[in-house]
Amino acid sequence: MGVCTEKCDKWGQGSRIGAAIVIGVVVGCVFAFFYPYGFFYPDPPAQTDHPFFKYNVLVKSWSYESTEWMNVLRSYIRRLSERNAELQKQVKELNEKLQIAEQEKGRAQELLVSLGEREKAAPFGKVKSTRTNPLVLPDESVNPRLAKILAEVAVGNEVIVVLANSNVKSMLEIWMASVKRVGIPNYLVVALDDDIVNFCKENGVHVYKRYPDETVDFIGKTGSNQAVSGLKFQILREFLQLGYSVLLSDIDIVYLQNPFDHLYRDSDMEVMSDGHNNMTAYGYNDVSDEPDMGWGRYAHTMRIWAYNSGFFYIRPTAPAIELLDRVAERLTREPNSWDQAVFNEELAFPSYPGYIGLYVSRRVMDFYLFMNSKVLFKIVRKDSSLKKLKPVVVHINYHPDKLYRMKAVVEYYVNGKQNALDTFPDGSDW
Repeated sequence: MGVCTEKCDKWGQGSRIGAAIVIGVVVGCVFAFFYPYGFFYPDPPAQTDHPFFKYNVLVKSWSYESTEWMNVLRSYIRRLSERNAELQKQVKELNEKLQIAEQEKGRAQELLVSLGEREKAAPFGKVKSTRTNPLVLPDESVNPRLAKILAEVAVGNEVIVVLANSNVKSMLEIWMASVKRVGIPNYLVVALDDDIVNFCKENGVHVYKRYPDETVDFIGKTGSNQAVSGLKFQILREFLQLGYSVLLSDIDIVYLQNPFDHLYRDSDMEVMSDGHNNMTAYGYNDVSDEPDMGWGRYAHTMRIWAYNSGFFYIRPTAPAIELLDRVAERLTREPNSWDQAVFNEELAFPSYPGYIGLYVSRRVMDFYLFMNSKVLFKIVRKDSSLKKLKPVVVHINYHPDKLYRMKAVVEYYVNGKQNALDTFPDGSDW
């Protein structure tokens, strides 16, 4: 026990001496690192490679030249911002190219399917062809001002558009009142003169006036209802290029329901008919008789009454835009042509030698819901059952006394005046 205690005391003294030596070495190294020339060295030489010297220089530089450093940082941040903007632009361009590529891919797939190269046909009665064409890529650079207006007005990229000048101001007033009464928010008046611009602003109605265009302005300010109607094909193109579907409306229309609730949206176009029954509105087999032909005297033809160019829904597809271009070009080249006749010819005529037809998919609207004035005044008002039907719109397209008949439609369907339609003849007196 005594031997162990003695040895332990000696070991303890040795360990304390060793620890003191280690501590002294560490402290010496620290002081040597921080004060390599001693505490009292009068003027230590410069040591530019020492890390703390570099730190001190940086601090002094920051203190004395902070403005310069801020300018450097600002320049660096500006370069980063410019680079970021450039990258964003590249991303946008790549996205646009991707969308175009996807559209082209879709067209190619449709072509391959139509050629039977992609897949086998479905069982009998199950094959369904494509009815709608791909939408075009919106291009806001076409008309940034119109794009801004449509972004505020349109609902679901859809908008009602009507053209008006001062000659139809009274009808425009009834038109606007009916739209507001139904509660349709997404409509826009394309004003063809300043008087209509002011009238719309006074009534809290969204209005758009194009930039000056000599031809458009002359017709817009002085033209008849028919002449103004022909302008729509030129004006509507920009709406479609911006990516919006348009429900084009003539001014002689009374709205009784929201038309957007009654569209199918399964075709490039949905068009009101000038027909007055199932055959004339939707088409029928018309047999022509030539007795001199003997056995082959009967020739079968297909007939359908005209699509109404004053009320149609058109989607932003390539065939739809081509239709507008073709009609506008022909009306410019053939100034005495009727816009509705040209509109129907371009929709109906197939390709033949020397002519390439336009393949716009189309749907005819229900002629009792989207009613022309012949249907109303010659048929509906005389039928007790049909009189109970409430149409979506009534278009006074068959009669010249438009304003008075529009007022009568409002009295009958809105105000409930049962005899409001009775005083008018089926047709017109002239």
